[in-house]
Amino acid sequence: MVKLGLELKNGVPSHDTFQRVFQIIDLKEFEACFVAWTQSVFKLTAGELVGIDGKTLRGSKGNGKKAIHMVSAWAGGCGVVLGQTKGDEKSNEITAIPELLDILNLRGCIVSIDAMGCQKAIAEKIVNKEADYVLALKGNQGALHSAVVEYFENSGGQAFRKPVQTFF
Repeated sequence: MVKLGLELKNGVPSHDTFQRVFQIIDLKEFEACFVAWTQSVFKLTAGELVGIDGKTLRGSKGNGKKAIHMVSAWAGGCGVVLGQTKGDEKSNEITAIPELLDILNLRGCIVSIDAMGCQKAIAEKIVNKEADYVLALKGNQGALHSAVVEYFENSGGQAFRKPVQTFF
């Protein structure tokens, strides 16, 4: 039998064989290969929007374990996930986003992240990757929120006609 260019003399491998193969795969190596493959197949162009967002996987909670939380980078123009990182069990997106940014080539892209990602270190990492960002800002970000509101209120409509400063 020949399937996908493979000669399978003994037929399709069993469920147990697939399970053993998947168990020995080094996850970090697989992740690196996946990211390298996506970046070789899907070329990001200048101005491409890359959305970074976290989701909790349904059905992953149980047996004394917390639910799995994944953070993914989605290239809207390509319609493909560029990479994803599993968040630490005792953490949230704030620690997973920088890990994901580390493995991506975002030069010239515009990265959008919800309010969870509105952190100085995350914004700085995006800038260091030679990308731009759009970060959501909520009122619970005290002084930063007030400074941004004041900037736009006092601009007389000119805020969109001049470069916006970064706050780090």
